[in-house]
Amino acid sequence: MPTINPHRWWALAVLAAAQFMVIMDTSIIGVALPEMQRDLGFSQGDLQWVFNAYVVAFGGLLLLGGRLSDLLGARRVFTAGWAVLIAGSVVAAAAHTAWVEIAGRAVQGVGAALIAPAAMTLLMVLFSHDPKELGKALALYGAAAPVGGTAGVFLGGVFTEWLSWPWVFVIYVPIGLATLAATKLLPEVGSRRGAIDVLGAAAVTAGLALAVFAVVRAPEAGWGSTATVLQLAGAAALLALFLALQRTVRAPLMPLGIWRTPGLAPANVAMALLGAAWVPMWYFLNLYLQQVLDYGAFASGAALLPMTLLLMVFMTTVTARLLGRFGAKKLLVGGLLTLAAGLLWLSAVEPAGSFLVDVLPASLVAAVGMSLAYIPGLMSAMANAPQEQAGLASGIVSTTYQVGSALGLAALTAVAASQGAGRLGDLPALTNGFSAAFAGAAGIAGAGALLTALLMDRGSRGGRVAATADGPAKGAEREGREVAA
Repeated sequence: MPTINPHRWWALAVLAAAQFMVIMDTSIIGVALPEMQRDLGFSQGDLQWVFNAYVVAFGGLLLLGGRLSDLLGARRVFTAGWAVLIAGSVVAAAAHTAWVEIAGRAVQGVGAALIAPAAMTLLMVLFSHDPKELGKALALYGAAAPVGGTAGVFLGGVFTEWLSWPWVFVIYVPIGLATLAATKLLPEVGSRRGAIDVLGAAAVTAGLALAVFAVVRAPEAGWGSTATVLQLAGAAALLALFLALQRTVRAPLMPLGIWRTPGLAPANVAMALLGAAWVPMWYFLNLYLQQVLDYGAFASGAALLPMTLLLMVFMTTVTARLLGRFGAKKLLVGGLLTLAAGLLWLSAVEPAGSFLVDVLPASLVAAVGMSLAYIPGLMSAMANAPQEQAGLASGIVSTTYQVGSALGLAALTAVAASQGAGRLGDLPALTNGFSAAFAGAAGIAGAGALLTALLMDRGSRGGRVAATADGPAKGAEREGREVAA
């Protein structure tokens, strides 16, 4: 019988705090972006690197973080991840140039890539003795993500408005130190011998970074220019090298055989397109509020709170019940279509628009769509994986979502720039650019819905979550426990 840790609920609080902070790190910077742009000299096109540097490092190294957690021990890797995240936060807070800021954000992403998989491993170790406790722990851990996103939007506005933008990074230092002090509550997880595919991790991360860089620079250099072609070719070569290594190395980060799992590929396509639509919406909505409607940092954060609060409520309550009743495929398609509708609505923004007419209703529709699609997408990617590969499937879909977010933001920033979003102070031009980005994101979400409808197998467990005699919500919860196990 597994040993029961008497401090497991306190340990869960530490792990949930880690999930909270990792997710908050992607949302807290949103309302601070215009201030950072003015102080650090970012161009309108390069500003996205404040977000993408974190996401590329996080997504590119997530599988490596999981492998290190398995080999070196989850508690040790969790602790190391927090030390790296704190160091990156100090660099980002102290930055006086754009490139130092980008470097700090990348280091933060490396720390997050170590923390996230180690935290999940520790959670499974703490609660593996009781499926009921495990389900409750997973629910609390999962709820920390939308709460972190909501808190980030609010705190980013507070810090930027009444202190200064570096405080959106300074806050990680005391919280990180407190978390490190609390790691003694976490269980020791034994290490084991094995190889680490460092070259594979370097190839995939460098390939993704180069692809994003090429797309970001293409509007200025020209899509057919020698530089753009060489950069995209280099990115393709690095990603091809990664795939070749996964076939040949003794301990690959991503054994390619997992892609034979029913439903895994279409679910990952859906999650990549979901990230490619949702994250650009959040990014450009922040810029529209501050650069066109002339909102301050706090007012901008407050304007986004209704959307993030609705997202949190739906993801923690409504989605689970609908999942049990309608199944993952229908909910994922419906969520992506709803997101597309909200984005299309946002594309009608005006230079002299208002929050109540141009932003609030459309953003709430988009938030409903995201909340309906995200959890079914995760479950569809993991539901058919063998038990021994569930962790790998989880890491792949998390990586896919992050990579889709980075590439989508890069592509739609190029679209926005081509329509005038680089002309600061020219409100009609800025609005045209942001409108084009929202319309492009709507197209991406719509494409995701179409591909999901066509490719996802209705008969797979990813395509349906059966309601049980306990009711649809508990049926979804049971499915979630099966996936997590």
